[in-house]
Amino acid sequence: MNEYLNVIRNNYANFTGRARRREYWMFTLINTIIVTVLSIPVYGAAIGMAMQSDTGAAPSAGLTGTTLIFAVLMGIYALAVMVPSIAVTVRRLHDAGFSGWLYLLNFVGLSIVVLVLCVLDSKPGSNKWGPNPKGVTDGTPAPAQNW
Repeated sequence: MNEYLNVIRNNYANFTGRARRREYWMFTLINTIIVTVLSIPVYGAAIGMAMQSDTGAAPSAGLTGTTLIFAVLMGIYALAVMVPSIAVTVRRLHDAGFSGWLYLLNFVGLSIVVLVLCVLDSKPGSNKWGPNPKGVTDGTPAPAQNW
């Protein structure tokens, strides 16, 4: 959770520097959990409306105030985390030794390439985007740290 909050609070629109795998994947995991929780009522209402339209009932009967609240919250949350999500991905690409411009591959249907590049380990030592966030400079692994 600390990694998620660190991305939101301290690196909201920070496209420079490097992000460790742990920072990227913890942000992605918690972001996915939040979106899933917010979308359950919305998708439930959509399924309910589809079932009601098959029976001849008014399809808007499944659209309740709670569903609208969750839909609005999901939209606001999606807009709020769009910039930090892109920023942490760009910094993760920097850490793996690639240009952040490779993020644009997502827009041409090559999201799997960006995903694979985000899985790669950090390049040891400094690169043009800054020092290694792990602290590894000579290629030897850093000692394990507690969560």
